[in-house]
Amino acid sequence: MSETVVVVVPDADILASTVAARLVIKIIDAQAGRGWASVVLTGGRVAAKVLRSVKELPAADAVDWSRVDLWWGDERFLPAGDQDRNETQAREALLDALPLDPARVHAMPPSDGPDGDDAKAAAARYARELAAAAKPGSSELPHFDVLMLGVGEDGHVASIFPEHPGGYETGTVAAVHNSPKPPPTRISLTMPTIRTAEEVWLIAAGKDKAAPVGMAIEGAGPQQLPAAGAVGTDRTLWLLDRAAAANVPPKARSLR
Repeated sequence: MSETVVVVVPDADILASTVAARLVIKIIDAQAGRGWASVVLTGGRVAAKVLRSVKELPAADAVDWSRVDLWWGDERFLPAGDQDRNETQAREALLDALPLDPARVHAMPPSDGPDGDDAKAAAARYARELAAAAKPGSSELPHFDVLMLGVGEDGHVASIFPEHPGGYETGTVAAVHNSPKPPPTRISLTMPTIRTAEEVWLIAAGKDKAAPVGMAIEGAGPQQLPAAGAVGTDRTLWLLDRAAAANVPPKARSLR
């Protein structure tokens, strides 16, 4: 049965360092046990801070970055290199400085990619890429050691928004149209895909995240609050600063 752990640290900077350290250790452990690791990245300000913090960790030198598969939980459907794309931000924060195997960096297609501005076709292309990385005949998805998610002020995760059609998707990857947040067109892993990850990490900082975080941990419905439905098969880890944890009952916290 999956366990839920809530970790609270003083502020956003310490949160970024904490998540970075946990990520490096998770990758090292996965490589020690299986020879490779698979991570799903998220976007946003805290995510960029986390990736920059990884660069500063001496332990990061213990990772064989050529044997790490990187995926994305969602992406803004914009041209390649656009500053608002999660891929662009991740590359600038960390990825371009690492000795990664380019074939193992699985960016979601841009709007000027092989499918042009057809987001549905681009989502289907990413679904095929995921299936190709899965064990033959075993699954439509590869194994994810850890899948990181930011939590929006409205409780959205990836590009799954409250009471939005994307929350009802049953495939592995979906095109998202008419997003409540700009840009209106996105690509996102679906909730069923998110829930296949060994560990799901929900990361939030700031007082504007307190209400959705508190409601999600207290058991809100996943259609009304998608963050409540994002759980890992082994563990769900809430990584919060004190401001974001303001509405979390003290008994639920693992660390203050």
